Amino acid sequence: MHATDVMTTNVITVAPDTSIQDLATLLGNHGISGVPVVDAANNLVGIVSEGDLLHRAETGTERRTERRRVRWLDSFLGDRDLARDYVKSHSRTVRDVMTRDVITVTETTGLDEIANLLETEGIKRVPVVRDGKVIGIVSRANLVRALVATKTQPATSTDIDDRTIRNTLLAELQGQPWARVWAADVIVRDKVVHLWCSDDRSEEERRALRIAAENTPGVRGVEEHIVVVPMIPSL
Repeated sequence: MHATDVMTTNVITVAPDTSIQDLATLLGNHGISGVPVVDAANNLVGIVSEGDLLHRAETGTERRTERRRVRWLDSFLGDRDLARDYVKSHSRTVRDVMTRDVITVTETTGLDEIANLLETEGIKRVPVVRDGKVIGIVSRANLVRALVATKTQPATSTDIDDRTIRNTLLAELQGQPWARVWAADVIVRDKVVHLWCSDDRSEEERRALRIAAENTPGVRGVEEHIVVVPMIPSL
């Protein structure tokens, strides 16, 4: 699936000269946590979120300043941070609090890439652009809804026999570097997968093996058998 398959198209946007009060009202009335900022031609120029409104003078939540710098460079950098905080807490328009370097995607960007962006960049939404103009937005909520849309019923077809189930599962495990499973460790009988695992395998690996088996078409159940690894005596 791609961005175009899940994105919100009726995107709410604001202009750079939108007041902070109007922005706060907009976010509250629509129950959203952030919006793209566009110019008169709908070109993306920034993005602003509720996080940009956390520390405001009006609510008494602005950051408190403490002078504890001694080195010249530390003092210079500290002054710059303090100035930035002051802008965030006292500015009157969106242009002074918005993020200008916006991470964007296109209509054909895969959902896997979008999910990675949201996670690694610590953001909640990403605008979808075409020729610099906003045509949609993909948020974490969009990805969750996409997951709901992929819901399928467990395979119940009687034409999937034990041998097919076993071969399908082994093929899946062979492509996973963590699996490390011998074919003899996987037996399927009456559509129930029996997995033999040594007791020195991690819980995460055993759980992954079980999930791989459960997701194999035709499987009715999974049984795990633990094999005790003999201790090697020290010499």
